[in-house]
Amino acid sequence: LGVAAAARQLGLHESLLYNWRRSARLSQDKSAVEERLLTENARLKRQLAEQAEELAIIKKATAYFARNLK
Repeated sequence: LGVAAAARQLGLHESLLYNWRRSARLSQDKSAVEERLLTENARLKRQLAEQAEELAIIKKATAYFARNLK
């Protein structure tokens, strides 16, 4: 069943069905992009937390060794 036949059967203009189909595809594409961005955002947040923890350890070690050198 083609778009033209479906449009006739539904009593709609073909362009309306084409527009709906295009909108649905764009919506799916946006959802996929949003999902990738959410995944990347979560990865970056984890990486930032790990680096913040590493920095805190380095600061403590620096303070410890600075006290012991005096």
